[in-house]
Amino acid sequence: MTVGVGAWVVAAEEAIDGVRLDLDPGTLLILNVILGLIMFGVALDIDPHDVTAALREPLAPVLGIVLQLVALPLLTFLLSLVLPFAPSVLLGMILVSACPGGALSNVVAHLAGANVVLSIGMTTVSTLAATVMTPLNLAVWGRLNPRTNEVLRAVALDPMDVFLTILVVLGLPVAAGLLVRQRHPAFAARWVPRLKKVSASFLGLFILAALLANLDAFGVVLVPVVVAVVVHNLSALTLGYLGGGVFHVGQRERRAIAIEVGMQNTALALTLSVTFFEGLGGITLVAALWGLWHLVSGAALAWYWGRHAPAEPTASPPVSSRWRSWPR
Repeated sequence: MTVGVGAWVVAAEEAIDGVRLDLDPGTLLILNVILGLIMFGVALDIDPHDVTAALREPLAPVLGIVLQLVALPLLTFLLSLVLPFAPSVLLGMILVSACPGGALSNVVAHLAGANVVLSIGMTTVSTLAATVMTPLNLAVWGRLNPRTNEVLRAVALDPMDVFLTILVVLGLPVAAGLLVRQRHPAFAARWVPRLKKVSASFLGLFILAALLANLDAFGVVLVPVVVAVVVHNLSALTLGYLGGGVFHVGQRERRAIAIEVGMQNTALALTLSVTFFEGLGGITLVAALWGLWHLVSGAALAWYWGRHAPAEPTASPPVSSRWRSWPR
């Protein structure tokens, strides 16, 4: 039995590393447009007053950012040392963990009865920090594991190239969104919910189309990658929730931190996997399946927590009026 499992793992590794997701320039442009739309929507939702309000009680915001930008990549590295998956799959997990929070996390936080102001603040900070933290975490943790380091060496990844790419694909849409919000706040307030839903739908459809188009190649290796993604995502959600509990933050804050740590910007991960790793099977599949799975886990949390109000009141600032109008 042990020999059979070992042989299956080796065969799966060879199959995964032999797969490539081929995107022509036009398809890659569509992916970058979707990512730009997502980040533009995030920037439209950045209200300096919300961020200032969240910082009035600094423990939860600081804890959340540390868990997301430092603890999650570290936890992922530790998982990569013990999980029996292909090196490209493990590096894909590290890449996802190095990305900032996902744009849809704020919607999930609202539906889950979490502290939405904290969620917005964490998304904002992690997005702004991504130009530095994403290439840094990818380079540091990816190189510390000898197996994933082989993949990085094979593609000769330059952290400066990653930095410049993120600066373009994140920095320009965020700058444009901040400018539009400053000059047209009414437009921003009206379009934020729509952009988040539309961009998430576009990303989901893009991932499904890419997987279906490459189903013959990906089909035989989907099971181990799905297992890796589910284990990784549940670990991230648990890290955020238990981390908040260790420091005794409020229940709404714990929910927000868990959602932010567990919902990553997989559009960025997918863009980086195609741009720098030439669609290498394990990395690309992890990024794509994370983008689908965290919508499932996020919806499940929103459904469960939305029906179980926090036991204790929160001392955090009230949620801005644009969230109160959303249906629960």
